[in-house]
Amino acid sequence: MIDRSEKTGQHPTALLHLGREVRGMSAVLLPFTSVGEIDWSAQQSLLERTVEAGLTPAVNMDTGYVQLLDSATRLRVLDATREVCGENFAAGAQVGDSPGDAWNPDAYRAAMDDIATRGGTPVVFPSNGLTAKDGADWAGAHAELARTCDRFIGFELGAMFVPYGRIYDLDAYAALMDIPQCIGAKHSSLSRELEWQRLRLRDERRRDFLVLTGNDLAIDMIMYGSDYLLGLSAFAPEHFALRDRLWRQGDPRFYELNDLLQYLGCFAFRDPVPAYKHDAAIFLHLRGRIASARTHPGSPERPASDREVLLDIARRLEAFA
Repeated sequence: MIDRSEKTGQHPTALLHLGREVRGMSAVLLPFTSVGEIDWSAQQSLLERTVEAGLTPAVNMDTGYVQLLDSATRLRVLDATREVCGENFAAGAQVGDSPGDAWNPDAYRAAMDDIATRGGTPVVFPSNGLTAKDGADWAGAHAELARTCDRFIGFELGAMFVPYGRIYDLDAYAALMDIPQCIGAKHSSLSRELEWQRLRLRDERRRDFLVLTGNDLAIDMIMYGSDYLLGLSAFAPEHFALRDRLWRQGDPRFYELNDLLQYLGCFAFRDPVPAYKHDAAIFLHLRGRIASARTHPGSPERPASDREVLLDIARRLEAFA
């Protein structure tokens, strides 16, 4: 069993990694037209901008409404992504189920195979059946999936994002790290302390394992050794890439740019958290990146007053070359 008292007793500053190369993965918003249809041309453009920025696109994630898409649309997203990104992308392997449903490994294997056969890296999304499992069984389910997939990313997702989200203890996380095919895990608890614990464990147990922060309220976790797979970076992938370069170069402008991006994150990811996707659409529309600020009809919306705040942040970001 992991000794948690020792892990939490170490001061977080001991984890600082000055000048480190950051691996950035960015969720990509699935844009909609003014009449409520998916804007495939705009999606291609957003993918291209993400790749040009030097980030790895992640599609069919929460930012891409994966829980709300039918299987045919999810596959079309994968095909469109492959056309732009080749094999340099990640994608959510999502299984829709209901509370009380059993874990469905066959459905997960099929979703992961859809991604892997197109060259992408599957991200194993939580589901009711998967997160109903306790820690050892949860890790065991991933080990079962590893028998037919040679490369995937795990995912801890807090209940503030989806009702079936669950964050596991360090023993379960350690067991996940012991699966060679699992190259990393996205951690979306919105808790610095829980993520620091995972970073300490990573440094001791498996240094090549990617702790991918999903904490849109603490994007400076990259300073402590996290890489990232964020929804917030969908708003401005080029500015996240610039921030990462400034950190690697030891440029003090990193802090000013990070502060502004964090302001955007704290504003967009306020309650109700899932409405951040509407802010993303508004922000990208204001910047001329997409033609409409419409979102999926099943996704919550923000008030019209958000527009002025987002416009101010967009103008301030443009000041960074």
